[in-house]
This record gives sequence, C-alpha cells and structure tokens, in this order.
Amino acid sequence: MAAELMLNERYSLSEDTFVEMVVWRLSAPLSGSHHDFKYRLALVVDGRCVMRYDNEAGKGDHKHVDEKEIPYKFTTPQALLNDFWNDVDNWRY
Repeated sequence: MAAELMLNERYSLSEDTFVEMVVWRLSAPLSGSHHDFKYRLALVVDGRCVMRYDNEAGKGDHKHVDEKEIPYKFTTPQALLNDFWNDVDNWRY
C-alpha cells in the first residue's frame, strides 16, 4: 500500500510536554476506516502519552485518553487537527 506523508510535526509546549502529529494519505483505506488517511496525533507529558488520536488497522478511528479508548468520528483531516488541538487545550487549562 503506497503512502504519502502529509504531516510530520513536533511542537514543544513546555519543558516536559510536547505534541507529535503524523498524517499519511494512503492509496486505500485501512481496515476499519472509511477514509484514505492514516494518522497518529499524540500529547506526551513527562515521557508518558496522556492522549493520542489514531486509526490502527482493524480498530478504526479512536482516541486514547490516559488508559481509556474512545471511538472518534473522522470527517476531514482539518477537523481531526482541530479536534485534537481543542482536546490539548482542554487538557492543559
């Protein structure tokens, strides 16, 4: 399956907190997803991933908040980024 890297960024939010975002466009949807994107967006604090949006093959779109896995309704890449940053802001403040 061919993939085109669309986003690969890391932002330091503080001395011990960062965000890492990776998004690929695939030639076909992953098993469990209805779109042609593969993504991993993570908020890491003190070396621990406290929140992550991803779509693993077979599992579909979801997010992890601490130890909980919650379904996520993917609509567009921009909405995904907006939702993630909103959750990051809510977590931080």
